[in-house]
Amino acid sequence: MSDFLEKNPWQALRRFTQARIALGRTGNSLPTQPLLAFNLSHAQARDAVHQPLDAGPLHDALRARGIVSLDVHSAAPDREHYLRRPDLGRRLSDESRETLRTAAADDAPDVVFVIADGLSAFAASKQALPLFFEMQAKLADWKIGPVIVARQSRVALGDEIGELLGAKLVVMLIGERPGLSSPDSLGVYLTYEPKVGRTDAERNCISNVRPEGLSYAAAAHKLHYLLTHARRLGLTGVGLKDDSDALLSSAAAPAAVQAPGGQL
Repeated sequence: MSDFLEKNPWQALRRFTQARIALGRTGNSLPTQPLLAFNLSHAQARDAVHQPLDAGPLHDALRARGIVSLDVHSAAPDREHYLRRPDLGRRLSDESRETLRTAAADDAPDVVFVIADGLSAFAASKQALPLFFEMQAKLADWKIGPVIVARQSRVALGDEIGELLGAKLVVMLIGERPGLSSPDSLGVYLTYEPKVGRTDAERNCISNVRPEGLSYAAAAHKLHYLLTHARRLGLTGVGLKDDSDALLSSAAAPAAVQAPGGQL
């Protein structure tokens, strides 16, 4: 069969991208290997959406470092409701709301981090803690609230979490909608003065955080820049521009994606 395989002249370009280019062909069809790879990626993307978040290891890793963590759940009782009713994923369950009210301190935190499953529990499990630990080192002079692990969560769930804890800023570390080359991509959403009813235009987003995309160090650099200027200016969203690359040398500048507004 190899005699019938026609290689694509763009084959050399494949080393620059994970996109499906230059796959070759056999007659009018894809070769077997690229077809099987496509089917595997499709299955991984579906698994990422439906796989439940295992919160236990996240709490264990945080508490091993002396970091207080809390477990919350949205008003979506299960994954089926979460996928069919996005509005339920944007509000806390009654039990979780009471948990946060009880945990709220008189000395409100500067920032609260939320690790959320979103549309990819794989991403939350793999990428959130390495990024958080990078940020912890950069925020030594900030009062960081308890880390919240949220299940069946949409981006806007962070607004209610931050409001209940009295946080000046909330950072959502949430699994992004999986693609056929990235089932474990993490999104970071930053909101100043979080409260129920905030719009996507009032947030900033850093996207595609994973080893094959935007590195933890580069994402932490951008997030620290945005947090610092959000606190100074008293805002996030369309009024807060990400000029963090100007602080890096041209050789080290990451090709990052930052834009206000989200799709979760």
